[in-house]
Amino acid sequence: MDLDWIHRCVRDGAYLYSRHGDRERGNDGLILEEVEQAILTGRILEQYDDSGRGESCLVVGFTHWGKPVHVVCGQWDDRMVIITVYISTPPKFKTPFKRGD
Repeated sequence: MDLDWIHRCVRDGAYLYSRHGDRERGNDGLILEEVEQAILTGRILEQYDDSGRGESCLVVGFTHWGKPVHVVCGQWDDRMVIITVYISTPPKFKTPFKRGD
């Protein structure tokens, strides 16, 4: 997946949340604007091959308030899909950019 395309989808409002992604966003107390901020300031950390739902990637970015947010993005037709979103924390991630052991 291409970061420029992901950014363009967010800027143009050409994205949607999966049911799981929206539930996880709410569970971490993230508002829609914070997820957009994280994507627009983010970079692709991991690329995933087609695992039955199509190609996807993990974007890591930060809100204006410094919250580290991970967003798994996919594609549905010409729109981006937010598959899941969460605040990265140990032990799964040592830092927002490095997985735990």
